[in-house]
Amino acid sequence: MKRGPQHREKKDLSATGLLKIARDSFEGIQFQKRNVLGKTKKLNQADSLMSALAMFSLKSPSLLAFDQSRNDQVFKNNLKNLYGIEQAPSDTHMREELDEIDSVNLRQSFVEIFSACQRGKLLEEYRFLDGVLVLVDGTGFFNSEKISCDDCCIKQHKDGRTSYYHQALAAVIAHPSKKQVIPLCPELISKQDGKEKNDCERRAQQRFFEALKKEHPRLKATIAYDALAANTPTINDIKSFGHHFIINVKPSGNKSLFEFIQGLDFRETNISIGKNHYAFRYINRVPLNDAKGAPEVNFLECVATEVVGKKVIEKTFSWVTDHVIAKDNICLIMQGGRARWKIENETFNTLKNQGYQFEHNFGHGKKHLYSVFILLMMLAFLIDQIQEAACGLFQSALQTRVSRRSLWERIRSYFNLYFINSWEDLFIAISRSVAAVLPSASP
Repeated sequence: MKRGPQHREKKDLSATGLLKIARDSFEGIQFQKRNVLGKTKKLNQADSLMSALAMFSLKSPSLLAFDQSRNDQVFKNNLKNLYGIEQAPSDTHMREELDEIDSVNLRQSFVEIFSACQRGKLLEEYRFLDGVLVLVDGTGFFNSEKISCDDCCIKQHKDGRTSYYHQALAAVIAHPSKKQVIPLCPELISKQDGKEKNDCERRAQQRFFEALKKEHPRLKATIAYDALAANTPTINDIKSFGHHFIINVKPSGNKSLFEFIQGLDFRETNISIGKNHYAFRYINRVPLNDAKGAPEVNFLECVATEVVGKKVIEKTFSWVTDHVIAKDNICLIMQGGRARWKIENETFNTLKNQGYQFEHNFGHGKKHLYSVFILLMMLAFLIDQIQEAACGLFQSALQTRVSRRSLWERIRSYFNLYFINSWEDLFIAISRSVAAVLPSASP
């Protein structure tokens, strides 16, 4: 959403508002108030969480780099003014503190920020059919044969090697016409308390839908998944929680479906959008397969002929959905199915290539540290995406710097060199490309 020139931050949908929501949520977590020696802790554990969030927000290359700056007078001033951090912990202390926090306690911060998006009417811009489009996919964060923690899943290899890994089921609210996504709290694929067996994406998927229903009971979602989800258990899970679905299908993975629809009477329609042409054929109410309990689905096929630069590219796509397919919604269903790639491009690729250090190990810990870092990284990404979608000050600064990576570099530069009173001052200074509007740290 382009809001044009803006000189004051919004109450909630801004860096100041969103970071305050996160801080208030962290303050509500029940922390251990004494250390292992029984002495009262001097540092606020909410400061430890906010410091880690600031590390991901500032796109620090490592925890060591963040730690080396924390005692600098300018850096300390800016941590306090912009992140509300009274005293940033050392890297060792941060790891020890966060290792003790069960990552489930961080879910509430995602819920509170989501509520702010609702109050700020941002979600209205993501309306898709009768609700919102939720893209879901699994991804790996960590794999090692030497480092492990209580949350790690374990893989025994045939050659006798043992490896440890972290994965998560990620989900974002997206819209075919918008670049920004709104991440929901990921469901971590990790060892569950008291369980001997590894966790898996199937169980994480069930927990995700349960949490989605509990935390957002009124949210109507259309779940977009890849072809691996085109099976009876997954579709029945989605429907049992009252959600719709658009799932990619392929002849190789859904052989019985494609055999069944051969020779059936399809409806056909053609739509042109600019230079692009789309030939659709569809049929409602066919069985997904011949297995017991198989759901009834609606099948859509699209042959897309699109002009990309000087090239004309033809691709064929096919999906199943429980939305009744008709001429007035067929194009939107197609766009929703193809938007599934936004969880790869606008989410995972952004985390890997836009400064979030997605594949960097900031510290593993013995209990929950790595899981906590995963969620705080995603929380920083959520805050950035909301600002990019809704905050005119952020949009103006980003437009000045052209790319996100360049913007992060400029933010870190100003953060280390100038005393900054507010995020407003920082974004205005970047937008005007005039650092002189900020008090210099130099004598």
